Amino acid sequence: MGMTIKEQAKTGLIPKIVEECARFENIEPEILTKHLGAGSVSIPCNRVSRLTKPFAVGKGVSTKINANIGTSKDRPDAAPELEKLRVALEAGADAVMDLSTGGNLKEIRKAIKEICSVPLGTVPIYQVAVESVEEKKREIRQMDVDHMLRVIEEQAMEGVDFMTLHCGLTLGAIERLCAKKRLMGVVSRGGSLLMEWMLYHKKENPLYERYDDILAIAREYEVTLSLGDGLRPGCLADATDGAQLHELIILGELTLRAWEKGVQVIIEGPGHVPLNQIVANMQIQKQLCHGAPFYVLGPLVTDIAPGYDHITSAIGGAIAASSGADFLCYVTPAEHLRLPNLEDVKEGVIASKIAAHAADIVKGIPSAIEKDIEMAKARHALDWEKQISLAINPDKARSFWEESRKHGQPSACTMCGEYCAVKTYGRAMDCLHENK
Repeated sequence: MGMTIKEQAKTGLIPKIVEECARFENIEPEILTKHLGAGSVSIPCNRVSRLTKPFAVGKGVSTKINANIGTSKDRPDAAPELEKLRVALEAGADAVMDLSTGGNLKEIRKAIKEICSVPLGTVPIYQVAVESVEEKKREIRQMDVDHMLRVIEEQAMEGVDFMTLHCGLTLGAIERLCAKKRLMGVVSRGGSLLMEWMLYHKKENPLYERYDDILAIAREYEVTLSLGDGLRPGCLADATDGAQLHELIILGELTLRAWEKGVQVIIEGPGHVPLNQIVANMQIQKQLCHGAPFYVLGPLVTDIAPGYDHITSAIGGAIAASSGADFLCYVTPAEHLRLPNLEDVKEGVIASKIAAHAADIVKGIPSAIEKDIEMAKARHALDWEKQISLAINPDKARSFWEESRKHGQPSACTMCGEYCAVKTYGRAMDCLHENK
């Protein structure tokens, strides 16, 4: 087996996939290669993948968006999830995670992988839990450790590009969790599965103890480890506590061990976080995890907006990304309520894209502010077609404009009509020039 792309980058070689990503980002390949070698950029791409839309995430590149799809025991049919995949990609998702827990998980993952043009992520412990219950007729807490490793390797062989693994959830972290009782305890599905196993067996997290074996698999197949935050806060009251930070410290140590083996790493983060704690959370992660790319769920900035959590997430995501987060996991309007439908998926991706773009302007990402400048020019010129083409969601912009045209003037929207400020300004400037 040859060098991983991280190892190549560390020696100064420029892998072909780095050149592809650099063209998309409009930056020099040498710069991206330097960041990849240092670990501050990751490019998730399994050796057996044939991605048409790879991406770089981390320092100096645009903020990326992930969309979650997947079946549940109550909704095991793969067809709706494949349609959600299509919608997510059309809306602009940079990556997709299959979080399926119902139906034939291997066949569902295979179907998704066949049509997924972007990096695909999974949470292997889900498959372990489902197979333990449905095939082995065991309780979840009786999951077999060797089974966990087999599933990780199996998914790697299938071409999964990045995996969420809760390797940093240790007995020490659980001790801190119990020392100061949380309002909501553990809300990570993968984290709760491992915690139950650990407390039932009175043993250390097997993903932590077998980390070297995991690294060997990841290295062989070029799988990026998305080190999961099993103790992320599930409500504002639990944010930035000792258990969360203890896990983050361990993830920082695991990051260095992965880099030593040439394995790429992404660190996962919260969660539900008050506005005034978001910046600190980003800074702490970058410090403790040595600048590794940070992947955040939201963060959601209030707990009282079910049905609108794509908005609470976008608010937090914009602040988080402008303060250092690199990768935003979308949150849909259905979060906390039900499995998302097609419209939920689309709205979730678009809300996250808005947050990412707002943050990229702050980050000084090349071309980000240029899009806003082009939109301003189009609005000043009352060029409606140009405005629609520049919109993050052109379909919605067009539907609103077409509705306006039915009831108003052909060159103005129904908000202002003949009192349009842009038109009035133009006439005022005409008067100025006429009087000179």
